[in-house]
Amino acid sequence: MTIKLYADSASDLPIAFFEENGVQLVPLQVHIDKEEYKDLLTIQPKQVYEEIRAGKMPKTSQASPQLFEELFIDLAKSGESGLYIALSSELSGTYQTAVMMYEQVKEDYPNLDLTIIDSKCVSLGFGLLVLAAAEQIKLGASKEAIIQDLEFRCAHMEHLFTVEDLDFLAKGGRLSKASAFLGGLLNIKPLLHVEDGKLVPLEKIRGKKKLIKRMLDLMDERGVDLENQTVGISHGDDIETALELKKMIEERFGTKNFYINLIGSVVASHAGPGTLALFFLNDKQS
Repeated sequence: MTIKLYADSASDLPIAFFEENGVQLVPLQVHIDKEEYKDLLTIQPKQVYEEIRAGKMPKTSQASPQLFEELFIDLAKSGESGLYIALSSELSGTYQTAVMMYEQVKEDYPNLDLTIIDSKCVSLGFGLLVLAAAEQIKLGASKEAIIQDLEFRCAHMEHLFTVEDLDFLAKGGRLSKASAFLGGLLNIKPLLHVEDGKLVPLEKIRGKKKLIKRMLDLMDERGVDLENQTVGISHGDDIETALELKKMIEERFGTKNFYINLIGSVVASHAGPGTLALFFLNDKQS
């Protein structure tokens, strides 16, 4: 049976990926002034960075229930099997909305064959899950095998990232345990990670070089088989630093496969320019 893959735009994969791999994009929404945009379709990340630098504070909202209803009805009518990977339910209501609309459509279309997965991930941590699922679909893996692999990756995807200004995350309500981190000193950089789908401050580090070194040390402590897995790096309109980080990872761990991309409009609206994020599979026990 054909498997139809769905993913939302907070996976920070480019529109070309969705088009080339037949993955159905579920766009989240970005609001600037009184205009509403569909992420990746009617607004691109570069525009969001320009607006932020001009002093605007974009807001975001989840994918619309109507869109899910249309997509799920189309899936039911097609007779295909569906797999929707969603942004962490701790960061957006999109997952819950998808589940609600699935249950609603299922009442009228009992043959609807759809599995919805809460990734507990964000940005390219989420994107790496989608990449893996798309590759396995191409290789003809069964839906059960793909779901099993995704569940492992969801539980083991490490996120390490830093932002230029924590105010973005705090104002948007996307940061857990934030109070002690706000109001830092000059050149103090926050290092954050993800716990159970939530963004959580980890450490404060003085200076960019020390911060990147600390990210690599944590990667060494937490990572598994770093030479052979695909490592994700996403950046807030700072490709130079992203490539610098890639080179250091190559030299230290011998990693061969990377996926590097600009942080998308939705995540950028909360993290701001200058964000740097690193994603890899860890070896923690389930």
